[in-house]
Order: sequence, then structure tokens, then C-alpha cells
Amino acid sequence: MKRPGGIGGGRAADLIPLRMALRAWFRISLQTFGGPAGQIAVMHRTLVDELRWIGERRFLHALNYCMLLPGPEAQQLAIYIGWLLNGSLGGFIAGSLFVLPGFLSIMALSAVYAGLGDTIAIEALFAGVAPAVLAIVAAAVVRVASRTLRNGLLVAIAVTAFAALALFRLPFPVVVAGAAVTGFVGGRIWPERFRSGGHGPAVDGAPAPVISDDALHEADASWRRAAKVLMIGALVWAGPVLATAAAFGTDSVFVDE
Repeated sequence: MKRPGGIGGGRAADLIPLRMALRAWFRISLQTFGGPAGQIAVMHRTLVDELRWIGERRFLHALNYCMLLPGPEAQQLAIYIGWLLNGSLGGFIAGSLFVLPGFLSIMALSAVYAGLGDTIAIEALFAGVAPAVLAIVAAAVVRVASRTLRNGLLVAIAVTAFAALALFRLPFPVVVAGAAVTGFVGGRIWPERFRSGGHGPAVDGAPAPVISDDALHEADASWRRAAKVLMIGALVWAGPVLATAAAFGTDSVFVDE
């Protein structure tokens, strides 16, 4: 299949207009409360269950990969899905909209807290928000877990990982590496236990996803392409830093941040 933007995925860019994707990502961005768990649950509900743009197995495949990468997995997942649907421009739009409402909100809250942070009303406001955010995260974890923990063995791995983090304070990379090795070995001994589920052609009468679960992404491997992506990424990352240093000086707190 032809890849959107000439670089990956199926013909989703031809089936999903960019303006429609723009509206969807904007709607998602307004609901991404509760940190990564809540953000991932919102994307799953919107893109997999409601819009049916991607399938269950494709979504979980991308999520698992993003979990292994350093950095914010929900942000990386949004960029990947946006790129998958509408090419490089789609990835840029999804990634930008994903953080823009949060950026504006935290700036506003920071200004309010800096000016009124010592008042009882502001302290009560944040104390009231905390339980609601906790409920959002808990609901999101239950929703995602119900789609991924399909048998007792996977539940046992999840419980063991939780105990390792919460009770024994093992480093997160160690827990992830241990789970990866378990999956690698277990997938060869009990493949049926580690096979992810997914939407078939239709679920409960729902239409098949635009991007089939059977067409998992396979990018063309190329050192030249990898070097090009790394170079562009380095320039995009360094540009704002250099511009800030030129405007405020290298010892500025903005440059440090």
C-alpha cells in the first residue's frame, strides 16, 4: 500500500481529510487531563472506538513501542498516529495540538498561583482537583488494562511489575526490561498467551478500521533516511535553544530550562 506523505502506513491520508483529522486532534487535546494514562485512554476511545481510524492491535502495538522509548509516551503515540494518518504534517499537527492546551493552562495556573498562591481559596482549589484527577487516571488505567490484560498470565505480570515498582522501588527501566524479556521468552513458549487481541473486520456491527490491524507499519530501513531524520530532529531541537540564548544570554534561566 502507498504510504501517507510518501513515508509510511496505508492510504489513510487519502481516506481521512486533513481538516477532519485537525478537528479530531483538537477535540482530543481538550480532553487530555490526568497525565499519560488519561491521555492514552482519550486517544483510544476517540480514534479506535468512535472514529475507527485505527484498529485495536495497531494502537496497542504503537503504545507498547512508545512505552519503551525515553520521553513522554502519550506525546509520542499522538505524533505517530498523526503521522500514520496524514504523513509528516499530520504528525506535526497532532503533536502540537496535543501539548498546546496543557501549555496554555499551566501558564495561566502558574500566573494565578504566583499571584494568589498563599490564599486558602487557591490551596482549596488544587486540593479539590487532586481527587478528580486521581479518578480520571484510575478510570483510564482500568479501560486500557481491560483491553490488554486478556488472561491470568498477563495479569500476573502486571501485578508483579506494580509490586516491583511500588514495594521494592526497583528502577523503572529494570522493570520494563524484565517484562520485555518475559514477553520475548514467553512468546516462544506460550505464543497464544502473549498474542494481542484486536478488532476484526467489525466488532458489534461497527465498521472495520480505516487502517487494518493486519497492515502493521513497516518503514523502509535506510541509514541515509535515519541520518536525515536525526539531523532534522537535532536542528528542530537546537533551534529554539539557540534563539533563546541569543535573546536572553547563555546564563538565562530559560536556556537552562
